[in-house]
Amino acid sequence: MMTAVSPPCALALVCSLKPSPARSSSELMADHVCSALRTMGVNTETLRCADHAIAPGVQADMGDGDEWPRIREKVLAADILVLSTPVWLGHPSSVAQRVLERLDADLSTTDELGRPVMVDKVAVVAVVGNEDGAHKTVADLFQALNDIGFSIPAQGCTYWNGEAMGSTDYQDLDRVPDAVSSATVAAARNAAHLAETLRTGGYPRYA
Repeated sequence: MMTAVSPPCALALVCSLKPSPARSSSELMADHVCSALRTMGVNTETLRCADHAIAPGVQADMGDGDEWPRIREKVLAADILVLSTPVWLGHPSSVAQRVLERLDADLSTTDELGRPVMVDKVAVVAVVGNEDGAHKTVADLFQALNDIGFSIPAQGCTYWNGEAMGSTDYQDLDRVPDAVSSATVAAARNAAHLAETLRTGGYPRYA
């Protein structure tokens, strides 16, 4: 009798500076990525990081009420990480930077094959903002996530930037531009494919 294989799962970490229930363009963008992933058979969960006490530091557990260990367990259980951030002053949000710093602890945590524990996981990035800088923000996040062990799929990002000096948010658009929708679907499609590939044949044992 064949054993049923569970569907892949994705965790979206929303790095808005605003806690719930404030409206968030970063959360809306993450929701669009997750919606596309669900059409491809991926289970999804979204978590807004500002709703949780994520202590500063580069260890897996900083103690004293630190809520990162519970979030980390969700990351470890997921096949795909969706990291969604606004652009502030030309950079990812400070919340996104803190998430990366906490993930850094797992560079030295290895599995039974001697590999970093994140090495068979896929990461995609979503960026929103009202100024230029999405490409730089994506590049910063991709570099950090790849260092930690995540695999980045082809065209593994989606983003939207309003005009310079403008005041329109992604969440205020009457409709999502076709180019953004296309990028969102491509990132989700390629992430789902890569995650399934890694689930059935991951990276080899580290020497």
